[in-house]
Amino acid sequence: HCEAKGPREVRPELAHVLRVHAQDLSQLSNDEARVIHALTACRTAALGGHKRRCDHCGRENPIYNSCRNRHCPKCQSLDQALWVEAQMHDLLPVLYFHEVFTLPPCLNPFFRRDPGTAYALLFEAAAKTVIDVCRNHLGATPGLIAVLHTWNQQLGYLPHIHCITTGGGLSIDGSQWISSRPRFFLPVRKLSVVFRGKLLEAFEVALVQGRLRISEAAGRCLLRRAAIQKFVVYSKPPMAGPEQVLRYLGRYTHRIAISNERIVAHNLDKVTFRYKDRRDAGRRKTLTLSSLEFIRRFLRHVVPRRFVRVRHFGLLANGIKAHRLVLARELL
Repeated sequence: HCEAKGPREVRPELAHVLRVHAQDLSQLSNDEARVIHALTACRTAALGGHKRRCDHCGRENPIYNSCRNRHCPKCQSLDQALWVEAQMHDLLPVLYFHEVFTLPPCLNPFFRRDPGTAYALLFEAAAKTVIDVCRNHLGATPGLIAVLHTWNQQLGYLPHIHCITTGGGLSIDGSQWISSRPRFFLPVRKLSVVFRGKLLEAFEVALVQGRLRISEAAGRCLLRRAAIQKFVVYSKPPMAGPEQVLRYLGRYTHRIAISNERIVAHNLDKVTFRYKDRRDAGRRKTLTLSSLEFIRRFLRHVVPRRFVRVRHFGLLANGIKAHRLVLARELL
């Protein structure tokens, strides 16, 4: 039944900023141009749709189709809900821990020059670090879900990996489940050192093999700078129960660089958005950028087409997951 409604407040959205200012951008990559086209066309007549008719008064409203692009802030909620629901079947009755793997900014040129290869190496280094340290520390192979993020709250470029990890795992011979301590999973200092070694070694091998779009001399210079710096790995408190695990999964797996809710204003050539200042006890503040700088920062976080941002390792690796989960449940 239709009811008369007053005019709604029009909130600024990412799509509107792109629609107004994207034509002023130059030298876009194919991936960036594809994202701009999808987001500006999302839920408009450009993608088609259908009409919703009221059976009481006959009034019709157009309902336009979604772009379903993974960088679109309006299209992630449904995909997130479906993905999280699918993960419910893989949860084990154990504690889960959340580790975050970050790296020094001096390695950013690798990611900007060849993001697909560099992101894949980052995934492998983080996952192998957790698995190897867990095997040495507990004698067990854990299961983990790794998620790539490339941004901070101010849309700065900060590639890092979030890992949701089982608190323990299957013993090496598969005969028992070995649990971690209730409030402690793995030593973060050990994780940091091993992660640095594995990532720098992986980049060095890729340089020698010519898999990175950067000269070997320049690449080795970056690796020497990174080798003398600390790699920060931090672990959050364990998650209690499957509900909290699912909330974490939903929060981190389908998050994009910025949501429409964070955009406060778009006036002429300025965009203002909210962010949490981690260096100031997480206080909420606002930042105003020129529209072109705002778009440039957003496009910096576009991942290559078909690149998988959520990956499974250890017990949850796709090839062995079904068998290993059955065994783990029997042992638990």
